[in-house]
Amino acid sequence: MTEGTEREWRLIREEARPGPMQMALEEVAAETAATGGPRTVRVYRWDPSTLSLGYHQDATTVDWEYCEQAGIDVTRRQTGGGGIYHDVDGDISYSIVAPAAELPGDLMDCYEQLCTPVFDAFERIGVDAAFADEEQPSIHQPACYLRAINPAHDILAGGKISGNAQYRQRDAVIQHGSLSYSLTPERHLGTFATDDVSTEQFTDRVTSIREESGISREEAVASLESALQEWADATVGEWTDSELARAREIAEQKYESDAWNRDRTDPLSSRA
Repeated sequence: MTEGTEREWRLIREEARPGPMQMALEEVAAETAATGGPRTVRVYRWDPSTLSLGYHQDATTVDWEYCEQAGIDVTRRQTGGGGIYHDVDGDISYSIVAPAAELPGDLMDCYEQLCTPVFDAFERIGVDAAFADEEQPSIHQPACYLRAINPAHDILAGGKISGNAQYRQRDAVIQHGSLSYSLTPERHLGTFATDDVSTEQFTDRVTSIREESGISREEAVASLESALQEWADATVGEWTDSELARAREIAEQKYESDAWNRDRTDPLSSRA
């Protein structure tokens, strides 16, 4: 990368944690980066499988009973868009966190810079991926992967294979994204309250790393980790005890709460 190369970056290798904790760790990474600590690149796994709602998404679009019966957690992201079903095996997620002052102020330029290691990872994986050439119409509005395709941040390999989003918090930029390793359309669609879209429509729009390259999930994760590490010139690191304690507090009070997940009311907003 170019900007901020003199700064300390750490790579946190794939960790399996519940969705609320994964979202809370992004906030903590932003606090750390904004106060002079290391910048973070990481790969992570949602365990148990989780539906993450877009920031503005109406909670009534979720089939809460199905999610409970299927053992699928539900939390809400800080970024917009529709819901994404993060399967414990079928999803590979990443995030990049750095001070806003060290990254382009223009959103499109920032996406281009921060997606560089993602494209590098796809090349290593053997998937011919690129930003969408043009917008494509929505198929199913509640589901992020079936919403209108946006050339700014949606990555295609024939079908959509990765979605990426950014938000700014505590003077830091957080970009996170989801790479489809394998597809589970029945579970993905089952998380939503409406059933007006078929599994065939889903698989026509969405593809996966396994379908495109056939490599193992472990190989795909290793490729993404190495691409992120080399891009940031990062040292393999870990969360501090204080970061983990802070994240557990945020997860419990915010990302596990009905106030946040059902009503989009941040219980911690008065302290932010």
